[in-house]
This record gives sequence, C-alpha cells and structure tokens, in this order.
Amino acid sequence: MQIGANSLLQEMQSLKGEISPSFAIQPNISQQVNNTSGSDFGQLLSQAVGNVSELQSTSANLATRLDMGDTSVTLSDTVIAREKAGVAFEATVQVRNKLVEAYKEIMSMPV
Repeated sequence: MQIGANSLLQEMQSLKGEISPSFAIQPNISQQVNNTSGSDFGQLLSQAVGNVSELQSTSANLATRLDMGDTSVTLSDTVIAREKAGVAFEATVQVRNKLVEAYKEIMSMPV
C-alpha cells in the first residue's frame, strides 16, 4: 500500500474535524506567536524560552510537592506537567538546531 502526500493530508484534515474543541491543546506559546504583528524575532524567542522555563519550574514544583506528600497534587498532574515541559524543551531545541543550521548555510554562501 502506497501512501500519497495528498491522501495523507486529506485524512489528517478529516480527523482534525472529528476532534472536539474541548480536547484541543492550545499552549500559550502558539497564541503568542500568532499575534506577531510588529514583534521582532528576538522578543518572540525570548518569550518562547521564558515559557519553557516556566513549564519546567512548574513541573519541578509539582514533583517536589508530590514527593513531600502534598495531597492536593496528584501523580497524573505531575506526569502531565513533566511531559509538557519535556515537549516544550524538545521543540525549543529543534528550533535552535534549525537556526544554527540556517546560520551556517548563510555564512557559507559566497558574497
């Protein structure tokens, strides 16, 4: 069976329509990036790194509270916070890698 790009895209779009809006994940970083009218790249990058840092500190705080026996913190909340922080960090690393790759490519261009 051969999967074409168009058929895969159509299937993904049809599945997107089936997802209920109540289950949609909308992190703050995407909301910040969508409002880029007049913002410079450095400011957006700084906000993204700050968001990742905030997610990591929240995750660490929840883990500490769970370890200390705080009954208001559940294991599932802690695991979800840790996964959010991990995904955000991985995305940031991938963006950094792409920026470094683009920089190297631009620097190797003849003038």
